[in-house]
Amino acid sequence: MRFRHPDGSIVHLSYCSNVHPAEDVEGILAQLDRFASPLRRTLGFPRLGLGLWLAAPAAAHLSEDPSELEQLRKRLGRHGLEVVTLNGFPYRAFHAPVVKRAVYLPDWTDPDRAEYTLLLARLLAALLPEDAEEGSISTLPLGWREGWSERSSDSARYALEKVANGLSRLAGETGRPIHLGLEPEPGCAVETVEGMIRALQGLDPEWIGVCLDACHLAVQFEEPSTALSALQEAGIPVVKAQISSALRAYRPLDPTSGTNLEAFVEPRFLHQTRVRTASGVAGVDDLDEALAGGLPGAEEWRIHFHVPVHHAGENTTQRELIETLEQLLGGTTPATKHLEVETYTWSVLPPAERPADDAGLVEGMARELAWTRDRLLEQGMEEVTR
Repeated sequence: MRFRHPDGSIVHLSYCSNVHPAEDVEGILAQLDRFASPLRRTLGFPRLGLGLWLAAPAAAHLSEDPSELEQLRKRLGRHGLEVVTLNGFPYRAFHAPVVKRAVYLPDWTDPDRAEYTLLLARLLAALLPEDAEEGSISTLPLGWREGWSERSSDSARYALEKVANGLSRLAGETGRPIHLGLEPEPGCAVETVEGMIRALQGLDPEWIGVCLDACHLAVQFEEPSTALSALQEAGIPVVKAQISSALRAYRPLDPTSGTNLEAFVEPRFLHQTRVRTASGVAGVDDLDEALAGGLPGAEEWRIHFHVPVHHAGENTTQRELIETLEQLLGGTTPATKHLEVETYTWSVLPPAERPADDAGLVEGMARELAWTRDRLLEQGMEEVTR
């Protein structure tokens, strides 16, 4: 989907395909038929943005076989789909029975991470619509914090400099600029926007910036206006923003509160949990740790569990998400031109909230995108229907 900002620039809205478990090209093509195309028809959009996740094996295969890449490009066009952004955070096996900390591997100290990212950039340059100004890729915030050292930071910086140089060369060769955004996440080597500003200092902002995830921002109790102002002052671009909402519990250990947090404990993904205290934000690495006594239960908890963005009520951070959208798009110019709805947790929601089949998932994602579209229209954006 495309929207015209009041300043005349085009803002792209996509949904992230990491909600689907495909690890190979055949699976990616199948998901276009099963989910993306029915989703576009359900919404009635002339074209639908797809934030494509290409696992490393699929990306390698597409790079080695130009005919497969051309088949993907044609299939996207046939279904009325367009790709301007890739999710380069998960490397592979994002829907394994247990993912947890494995999602942060390889981290930015491993040469495989830079190689994978540059491979994605070359593929995205080939998939971009002819009239798209630029592409974007999101990636992890260097790595997981445990075992991370100053030496690790130096290695990661060297790798990011290599990627920035590679993106510059790619733009010179193809005329298609691709930008990389690092995504602050609770528990990682870089958890906050403030930390990311320090981590990116000295790197070329023409190619390297931030991917701002609204769920992560809320979980860390960061104020959107403060975060955006700090990035602007530091000269660091918001390469893309992920439209996401976190789980919230005002009285987390009160059985009468109406929020059954036990129902959200599941084995696949990590659900970092945070509470704001008099001395700052404190937290544990997973929800079950918090429920076992790892956090005090008298104050509000925010949990890194992406819940559908259209779900309102006091048990989500939808209010903070709306504020983030206002800060991103409410100025005289948009702070970013790439928006991606990223609710990858549909399959691990509590059973009563989980889609029963493909049609249920398509319906849920359609509600998310329709809700997001309405918020963009409220910001004075104009939907582009041609």
